[in-house]
Amino acid sequence: MAKPVIWITGASSGIGEAAAQKFSKEGYSLILSSRNVKELERVMQGCAFPDTCRILPLDLASSANFAEQVATAISFFGQIDLLLHNGGISQRSLIKDTHLEVDRKLMEVNYFGTVALTKALLPHFIERKQGQFGVVTSLVGKFGSPYRSSYAGAKHALHGFFDTLRAEHHQDGISVTLICPGFIRTQVSINAVTGDGTPLGEMDQAQDQGMSPEACAEGVFKALVKKKEEVYIGGKETWAVYLKRFLPGLFSRILRTAKVR
Repeated sequence: MAKPVIWITGASSGIGEAAAQKFSKEGYSLILSSRNVKELERVMQGCAFPDTCRILPLDLASSANFAEQVATAISFFGQIDLLLHNGGISQRSLIKDTHLEVDRKLMEVNYFGTVALTKALLPHFIERKQGQFGVVTSLVGKFGSPYRSSYAGAKHALHGFFDTLRAEHHQDGISVTLICPGFIRTQVSINAVTGDGTPLGEMDQAQDQGMSPEACAEGVFKALVKKKEEVYIGGKETWAVYLKRFLPGLFSRILRTAKVR
């Protein structure tokens, strides 16, 4: 039987890299995408079976050629079974200090890029009457957090879009798993944009003390295999989802003074 094929965006580091290693170990064929080809090559060589990995450079901010890139991705193994949306950029700036151009960039990459790639691949899933979208959003896709205004906005938007897609295409055999990580020990805060668009260039304390990418990838794998609709991965910060749901006033008071950087 042919190996299942997973396409991972944002595969050059962090959660994407760890997911690539996990899925390769589990016998999947991999398509690895990001802007950094050199790092993708490094990730590929670190996989259990590099010969069943392919590299496809992809920039989520440039969606005009996504149809062609989807065609290329399908040509590698003849099919795609699962697209893990992991690419994106984070933010560390107060609303009052954030230029509107930065807000737009966060939405363009994190929301519109993901939506455009989904729409480009969707006909393939519909034709095959099967397929799965795994969408790495964030816990701030469930609640807002200081210093992450437009990042949270984009992640909230992804939840709305993919909840709708799940409902509309259930009859086509298409499933959606929304993956909401908390603090994961990656380079995400170092690469996060600040108010004027420049990188933060430093590791958040909370991020540095977070779950390892490998442990997160284990959670991602289990959630996708079980086709869960939504999963929260991380430490005690995951309880904030339930705190906001059941005690919203208390949650708001805690959030005002929480150390999130």
